[in-house]
Amino acid sequence: MSDQDVPARLREICLNLPEAVERPFGGHTAPTYRVGDKMFAMTSEDGRSLTFKAGPGVQDALVASDPERFFVPPYVGRNGWVGARLDADQDWDEIAGLIEDSYRLIAPKRLVRLLDEPPAAQTA
Repeated sequence: MSDQDVPARLREICLNLPEAVERPFGGHTAPTYRVGDKMFAMTSEDGRSLTFKAGPGVQDALVASDPERFFVPPYVGRNGWVGARLDADQDWDEIAGLIEDSYRLIAPKRLVRLLDEPPAAQTA
């Protein structure tokens, strides 16, 4: 996957979540992904990293397991957010799972329940 495909792949993952929207953050041009007014994922200005919310202990576990890929981001790292460096060799299934976990921590319960419904129930 080329570097130019990374933003498109992130957009696809994030916007497939219920009621997720893409908006820039403050004076930045990089996209953030939100549900309601709350962010669940954001990218760096250069598009080379992703930041997402994680549950207790996840930040430490990810950074310890692969410090070349995961890091404690400035400003929001103290609140449990995790940074992930994005490159062409990324495990996109893992990234999608981490983004979904972040969404589940931020989204209202009614939207989280939609993720747990069987696919047939979602289209009925």
